[in-house]
Amino acid sequence: MTASLNLFTAAPELMKAFLAFSNQMEGSGLEKPLLELVKIRASQINGCANCLNMHSYEARQAGETEQRLHLIAAWRDAPCYSDRERAALAWTEHLTLVAEHRPAEAVRAALDAQFSAEEQVKLTMVINVINGWNRLAVGFGLFEASYGWKA
Repeated sequence: MTASLNLFTAAPELMKAFLAFSNQMEGSGLEKPLLELVKIRASQINGCANCLNMHSYEARQAGETEQRLHLIAAWRDAPCYSDRERAALAWTEHLTLVAEHRPAEAVRAALDAQFSAEEQVKLTMVINVINGWNRLAVGFGLFEASYGWKA
């Protein structure tokens, strides 16, 4: 896939600000492996090859196992995710598909049980950021092959 434009050339200040905000979310205090699971799940839903490639690579670098990476799409039925991860993945799905699935009370209750109010805001912002990157990458045909990808 060839990008239809260079985002950082087309709108440098806006993209620098978005990248800075995205990087700030990395330092949110939420666990790196959890953040990568969330990013992968949103990217699966959005069909973003670029972000799936990048974040599966990043997850491996953070110690994630191949088994758990392969099971993310079926996390509800896979016993290898913690209650905290399940709450984050459910929240990710509900927010990524917000027009189709308004967050249910059970999803919010699980979130409340596993995350402080501050962590909930941080998690929601991470989900917003990855959904934004997904839309940029899918919309403009971006694919960064430097994340361990081989043709």
